Amino acid sequence: MNDDEPFLLTERLALWKPRASDRAELLAMVAPPEVRRFLGDRPTTEADEFARLQRNAGSWALYGYGTFICRDRADGRLVALCGLFHSWRGFGKGLDDAIEAGWIVAQPDWGKGIAGEAMRAAIAWFDAAIGPRRIACMIEEGNDASLALAARLGFVRYAVEDMGEERPLILLERLPEGAAS
Repeated sequence: MNDDEPFLLTERLALWKPRASDRAELLAMVAPPEVRRFLGDRPTTEADEFARLQRNAGSWALYGYGTFICRDRADGRLVALCGLFHSWRGFGKGLDDAIEAGWIVAQPDWGKGIAGEAMRAAIAWFDAAIGPRRIACMIEEGNDASLALAARLGFVRYAVEDMGEERPLILLERLPEGAAS
């Protein structure tokens, strides 16, 4: 795979592996408080987003899969960060040393189906390249749009984690066909 070309293409999106040059656009994407509302609802810093970029690139380097920088095919704008990555959340409950799904969409692109389009492509690629596996995700209670997308992607709720935050985390999983929960 040539790093000068997208890893995957969808009808509207070019999905790229993360690159160091993405950092400023990622920081700008998560800067609005509305975008961070369900990402812990706290300000972000350049160091936070540098660490997120490093984690995403590290998942690709260590495990062969990770999140994608999703760009609009028409104009090249960064519209989302979506995909599957290897995580260790530190509270157990199926989210330590796990494959995790996640998506963050730029506010101007909310409601356009961007996350669904990117995630369907990422999951299809993952299942073909890595093989069907259990995939977990966590979504803050009240994030109805993400909960609805997770359901459309085949995720089902298996637990709730109250970490002392304002909104508990809904823990979901997507099992390979035929696997028991």
